[in-house]
Amino acid sequence: MDVEKDTDVEIELNHPLRRRLRRLLSAKQLYECLRPLFHVTYLHGLTSFYISCNDETGQRDIKKSWFGYVNGILHIGIYSVCYILTICNSCESVASYFFRSRITYFGDMMQIVSGLIGVTVIYLTAIIPKHRLEQCLQKFYTMDMQLHSVGIKIMYSKVLRFSYAVMISMFVVNFAFSWGTFAVLYSSQVSPTLALHFTFIIQHTVIAIAVTMFACFTYLVEMRLVMVNKVLKNLAHQWDTRSLKAVQKQRSLQCLDSFSMYTIVTKDPAEIIQESMEIHHLICEAAATANKYFTYQLLTIISIAFLIIVFDAYYVLETLLGKSKRESKFKTVEFVTFFSCQMILYLIAIISIVEGSNRAIKKSEKTGGIVHSLLNKTKSVEVREKLQQFSMQLMHLKINFTAAGLFNIDRTLYFTISGALTTYLIILLQFTSNSPNNDNGNGYECCEALHNMTNHTL
Repeated sequence: MDVEKDTDVEIELNHPLRRRLRRLLSAKQLYECLRPLFHVTYLHGLTSFYISCNDETGQRDIKKSWFGYVNGILHIGIYSVCYILTICNSCESVASYFFRSRITYFGDMMQIVSGLIGVTVIYLTAIIPKHRLEQCLQKFYTMDMQLHSVGIKIMYSKVLRFSYAVMISMFVVNFAFSWGTFAVLYSSQVSPTLALHFTFIIQHTVIAIAVTMFACFTYLVEMRLVMVNKVLKNLAHQWDTRSLKAVQKQRSLQCLDSFSMYTIVTKDPAEIIQESMEIHHLICEAAATANKYFTYQLLTIISIAFLIIVFDAYYVLETLLGKSKRESKFKTVEFVTFFSCQMILYLIAIISIVEGSNRAIKKSEKTGGIVHSLLNKTKSVEVREKLQQFSMQLMHLKINFTAAGLFNIDRTLYFTISGALTTYLIILLQFTSNSPNNDNGNGYECCEALHNMTNHTL
């Protein structure tokens, strides 16, 4: 009896925890599923609004605050002061503690300047054009209302869990990299300044948050394209199995992966196609608005990532090929591990951006094939006209993400970055091979040794 009582008590204690966990991982509204993400951006000063909850109705909505603007400006001011302090302190950077030469000095200076400019650009482009972000969210909200009218109930919990997964992954990777880096420095009795701690950690954090936001918005676009494609596929499936007249009279309930569809087959096919066209138009508008909001952030992140990857790859190759006779407190394994991990960190950022964009683009390309498949199957003149209009719309409205219009963000970017990376690495390695100081180590070490010999002679 006592054992049964103990188990009953444990079950009663576990129930509130399960309810809280279920409530934490479930969402029924658009703003509710994005609430954790916008709380993080609001606290870091990247957005001037947050998602509020009405206690009486339970509705979530955007709430603007002057604290958001002040917080963003304050973050930019603190970053600028810290970056200036690191420049005044002999261009202090984490990489300079591991390796110092003429090329590394130039690389450190470039990374510091690009970091300052990059963080400032990300903050300014996140705060100033905030109306575009609000417009994008409003388009998603309108789109969801239309999807609901054709019988589609969106599973917002999937978006919420996706945002949790991306945010947690990004922060875990950044924390592990930052903690490991400073642990190696302190283990070798190297004490970086507080300003360097701040700039190093926050630069990676800001980039991680921006990448997470872009990944979540591309997932929202991808999810709704999947819904439209499945609506059209379901229509094609109905035509394959029964006559058009039977389809108009049938009532059924069908569950799909990311939504439930229960009234789609009760409507006229021409009406379904018309509503699908309108939804697709809203999806393209939302994607275009999101691209306008993120375009300069993406250009900044990809540029910083490319710069850091180039110099990190150069440091690693120069060490592994034995072209550098360096004297350092750090072992070769620690040296190579740090630069390799930093390179992988920024590769993850680029891959997250490209893959999120590429998935949405691929889903949009599938819509055209489904529409033309319906054109081949339909026998109704009215439906054929609607499908031809849809086909024309697909030709003129395409989902595309770019970095300020300079290059497209899809998998072709991998080839572009690989080619540019190879070119710059060859140039840097040739510069090192032709350097007159190569036989005696780097220029910094050579000058330091000559200075020590002179003092010893005197």
